[in-house]
Amino acid sequence: FPGQLNSDLRKLAVNLIPFPRLHFFMVGFAPLTSRGSQQYSALSVPELTQQMWDSKNMMCAADPRHGRYLTASAVFRGKMSTKEVDEQMMNVQNKNSSYFVEWIPNNVKSSVCDIAPTGLKMSSTFIGNSTSIQEMFR
Repeated sequence: FPGQLNSDLRKLAVNLIPFPRLHFFMVGFAPLTSRGSQQYSALSVPELTQQMWDSKNMMCAADPRHGRYLTASAVFRGKMSTKEVDEQMMNVQNKNSSYFVEWIPNNVKSSVCDIAPTGLKMSSTFIGNSTSIQEMFR
C-alpha cells in the first residue's frame, strides 16, 4: 500500500521482537463499532489513538495495564496528517511512560497508509509486545 510512512512484515518483526523468546503480541483495532453506528461517530487521529491503546479494543484477554510495553507499532489508514499521528503517539508515550520499559529507547513505531479500509474513513491497528501477555499463559 502506498503511504507517507510505510512498513512491511520484516520491519515489524525486527522492530517488535527485542529478544527471540519475547515474540507474543497483543493486537488492537480502532474503531470497533457496528456497521450501522459508524455514521454517528466522528473519527479523528486523537480518538483513534485513544481507542487503539484501550484494553477494550485488544483482541486478547490480557490487560496492558498489568505489564509494560517492550515495543509497539501503530498502523494508521486513511487521509490524515503524519505530523498529527506522530504528536499523538508522543503524547501517549509521555503521559504513560510508566507502561513502557526505559531500556529500549524509541520503542514505538508508527506508519501511515493513505488508503482507508473499505467502509471506513480511517482506522488504526495496534501491535504491542507487552509483558502483560503472560496472563494468557496462566
